[in-house]
Amino acid sequence: MDKKVKLLVLFWLLTLHKLWSQDPQFSQFYAAPLYLNPAFAGSTFEHRFIANHRLQWPSLPQAFVTYAFSYDYNMAKVNSGFGFLVTTDKAGSANLRSTNLGMIYAYKVNLPSGWVISPAVHFSYTFRDIDFSKLVFGDQLTFNNQGAPTSDPTLLTGINGKYFDFGSGILAYNKSSWLGFSAFHLNEPNESLVGKVSRLPMRISIHGGYRIQLYQGPKKGINKSSIAPSFVYKRQGNFDQLDIGFHFHYNPIMAGLWYRGIPIQQTVSDNISQDAVTFLMGLRFDNFDVGYSYDITVSRFGINSGGSHEISMMYQFNVIKAHKIKRKEKFIPCPTF
Repeated sequence: MDKKVKLLVLFWLLTLHKLWSQDPQFSQFYAAPLYLNPAFAGSTFEHRFIANHRLQWPSLPQAFVTYAFSYDYNMAKVNSGFGFLVTTDKAGSANLRSTNLGMIYAYKVNLPSGWVISPAVHFSYTFRDIDFSKLVFGDQLTFNNQGAPTSDPTLLTGINGKYFDFGSGILAYNKSSWLGFSAFHLNEPNESLVGKVSRLPMRISIHGGYRIQLYQGPKKGINKSSIAPSFVYKRQGNFDQLDIGFHFHYNPIMAGLWYRGIPIQQTVSDNISQDAVTFLMGLRFDNFDVGYSYDITVSRFGINSGGSHEISMMYQFNVIKAHKIKRKEKFIPCPTF
């Protein structure tokens, strides 16, 4: 790609970030449950650790790189889930970075019908910074050897943004289905790095699914197979998207196929109406899961973007033996994580 074209693309991406500032997203959204909805905290038997890594559009200069790490714990004695979520996102040649540290609390209401209702809150603090020394401003450029640079971007070094943030969510589930709603950035914090006002729009999400058991071997836990169609609709500012697809699980193999976009939107200037098709492969064991997914870009960026790569890992364990627990286990029936 020609250098001038790369600069134009980078400028366009930075302009998009300014106009439609939005959160990073994960194709393996159920492999990042606390990022999707804080109400997922405590939805496993006891302890759960999850790590996520996403590399988006690697063929473009300075690709978008996102990491997430979470831990949550189900304290069954008080019908509560506690969680901790850390995300960091870096983009652009000037290393624009956002790091978010969040704490989560979810309460579990066990209904006689076998359903669980879980409201939750998420409180966090965000640090944002950029390396201004790697930016070039308009009055630093000369044309036909006329004029001289007047700005020194190093004078801006050290400027960063910090803000408090909070969100909430609610989840209803039983052993075969789930439906949830989450809302982040309820206070729409100011994320400007230069003393201006740049509000981060609220991010809302509606998500749900249903797990269909296909076959279970003659002994419990042997040759289990299931398919789980599910969806996630999300909206933030002028941007909205729908993820729809399914996971297939045949112990220990997982596979998935997803489409991200809104097909009925053909020409909407403020939306990327056709985004990507995602393929997922993974392995699921008793306490450990690992997954890899690749996004084939179908938007106007096309194959030149390099698609997106994503890796997720989950480890969960119990300290208290299951046979010593009188309370009936309540698990989110997700087919992957």
